[in-house]
Amino acid sequence: MLETSILVIYTGGTAGMAYNKQGELVPMNFEHIRRKMPELHQLHMQVHVVNLGPPIDSSNITVADWLRLAALIRDNYTRYDGFVVLHGTDTMAYSAAALSFLLENLGKTVVFTGAQVPVGRIRTDARRNLVTALEMAAARYPRAGTVRVPEVCVFFNELLIRGNRAKKVESQQYNAFRSENYPPLAKAGIELEFNDKQIRLLPAAPLRAHQRLDDRVTILKLFPGITERQVQAQLGADDLRGCVLETYGSGNAPTAPWFVECLRAARERGVQLLNVSQCEEGRVVQGRYETSSHLTELGVIGGDDITVEAAITKLMFVLGLERDEATTRRLLGQDLRGEITPI
Repeated sequence: MLETSILVIYTGGTAGMAYNKQGELVPMNFEHIRRKMPELHQLHMQVHVVNLGPPIDSSNITVADWLRLAALIRDNYTRYDGFVVLHGTDTMAYSAAALSFLLENLGKTVVFTGAQVPVGRIRTDARRNLVTALEMAAARYPRAGTVRVPEVCVFFNELLIRGNRAKKVESQQYNAFRSENYPPLAKAGIELEFNDKQIRLLPAAPLRAHQRLDDRVTILKLFPGITERQVQAQLGADDLRGCVLETYGSGNAPTAPWFVECLRAARERGVQLLNVSQCEEGRVVQGRYETSSHLTELGVIGGDDITVEAAITKLMFVLGLERDEATTRRLLGQDLRGEITPI
């Protein structure tokens, strides 16, 4: 029986960091991690490693890096049974969401993981996270032998989460990621327990790794006291094509004439406005209250229960498709990769 083969794509992050002479955490080469984790040799699988480039802190991740990740998975898709992306935690949810949109018709598991504590420390979570992520990427149905989780995911601490549902919620504890509006795809206890009903199984089709994202987007977070000048500064950018509007509660926003006019002016210039709630749980329901009914009239698209991380990367992806206005708005409002829970 052939061993399962997994490709680990190393980008950097806390899991692969060490202290320099100044006492600062800096990225190190993955070969140092391999030496510090002899348990990798005990796994019944072939684990190969490739660097995305020079190790970087995830705060420096770029759109270009996401496109390189998608291309790297595409180029190695037939050679490996699954993929693990070792990534810093600060922007992991953004990267996982972006890859979920870029990798269309994904039929293999792509797991993002990392750590809160560097691998060289005694009480590190890097070992457990990486070993379990490898097991998740290699998981198959016992009888059929088919891929168990053909999705882009995030594994951290004990939970396997859909990549475009993940959100970093903790910086001091090991349970760094949660998915508030969708159940975990699996839990890692003594055994791996899969929530098969929540996993997306798609008809077999060739993988398509998109290579275009439009970064002419922004996020406008509302707060009491926000001024016309601040809103105009963001929505008035010459080349702006899309904006995630972080509203209150179930999608509510000010009804002040100046605010309404700012949104109207942006829409008249063709800017797509995607309404996302600031609440971690719940969903946007435009029209439930008077303070959101005007948004629909202005052409603002309700984001339902999508996360901010998924919303901004979805905007980049859909705008990058360069479709007509009607198709663009339809795609922004519908579920593409499990990022929205249909009502």
